[in-house]
Amino acid sequence: SSLQTTWIYHMVSLAIGFLFLGGGTHSFSTSNSAIAALLITLYPRLPTGPNDNRCHLQAFRHLYVIATEPRRVQTVDVDTGLPVYCPLEVTVAETEYYDETNYCDVTPCLLPERSVLKNVRVCGPRYWPQLIKITPEDKPWWRSGDKTDPDPFNGGVLYIKRKVGSCSYSDDPIGCQSLLSRAMHEVCDTPSTSCSTQLNRASHSSFRVDQLVSTFSANPSLIAFAKLCCESWKDRSNGNFQDFCSQVLYECMSKDRPSLLQVYISFYTIVESMWEHLKIGQFPFYDSLFPSSLKVALAYSGALVDGRISSGGIIQATFLESLVKRVDNIFAELPNLKANFVRYLGTGKWPDAQSDAVLLSWYLQWYSIPPPLVVASTVEKIKRRAPTGVSMLPLLRLLLPTTHLVGLMEIEKLQMMPMRS
Repeated sequence: SSLQTTWIYHMVSLAIGFLFLGGGTHSFSTSNSAIAALLITLYPRLPTGPNDNRCHLQAFRHLYVIATEPRRVQTVDVDTGLPVYCPLEVTVAETEYYDETNYCDVTPCLLPERSVLKNVRVCGPRYWPQLIKITPEDKPWWRSGDKTDPDPFNGGVLYIKRKVGSCSYSDDPIGCQSLLSRAMHEVCDTPSTSCSTQLNRASHSSFRVDQLVSTFSANPSLIAFAKLCCESWKDRSNGNFQDFCSQVLYECMSKDRPSLLQVYISFYTIVESMWEHLKIGQFPFYDSLFPSSLKVALAYSGALVDGRISSGGIIQATFLESLVKRVDNIFAELPNLKANFVRYLGTGKWPDAQSDAVLLSWYLQWYSIPPPLVVASTVEKIKRRAPTGVSMLPLLRLLLPTTHLVGLMEIEKLQMMPMRS
């Protein structure tokens, strides 16, 4: 009975030690040295007491520590620095006993041995995807601080970034709160009813929008933008600006790009200001770099469509197309612009008024019209070779490949009339 009690005591002690290896952060290896250490630890000749070293030294019972490896991985939110739950997809390489296998686990968890570990991927809809590719090698687990063999898991810590509009799994285990982000348009939508009803709805929805943004994002730009727009909605009877703000807010939240707020707002406000001043016939001074900035965005969007760039888009293509159409309409309606353009090509002189000069510079940048000397030289080359009465547009397109078709058509029209000084 005493021997049986001693045997149970040793077995329970070893079992508890094996179960809570390193506080749940370690696991046993299957290498030859690890197997040898476990055999020595589990030598079947059990002692009669704690001081019985006749058949087996009691110190050998602790050699199982040599067979352990720190294979736990813990995901940490890169913004808050706190540990979070996150699903991982682990790929185990093919061996002689089984095929290549994928399985999912939730952090914190233990990873397979280095000899069979192939890929670790952050999956799930709440965090940005991340893939760690590993070459299976029959080596011990990585040691922290080893510069010759860097640890891809940073000592068991994997930093991840949560998507805006999603809650962590500890705050929202089943995803009920994250679904609220999909109702952004319904929260921000204002029905086209009477003015009093609209203001009441806007006041009610402004509180909801403010709460919604602060729930899913701690970014100060998004929160300040939501508060500012909510206050401005109360004073606007036209819902176009409210719709635009709500769409931009949802776009920046869903794609986790708060820095795009300034881009969207600057493009929108400049074009709308031009349109409003067109109605009253007054044009204040604007930033002359606006057409160039918009053309860069258009070129990037076009490269994405053509497949020359594989990365994701920054600004919505539909928004850029609407801006292009709006700018074309503004240039077509601007007073004195055509007269200033004719004078510029004929004499090379800029308008005296600052606002007219800025608008003309915008027009030249927007349609990529070259300087007057280049235009005159190109027209002379075409006149010497092209028959009279034949359209100059194909040759203009050939000699001025960077100029927009609208600009080429305007240059051709000017050749049909005498230049005015």
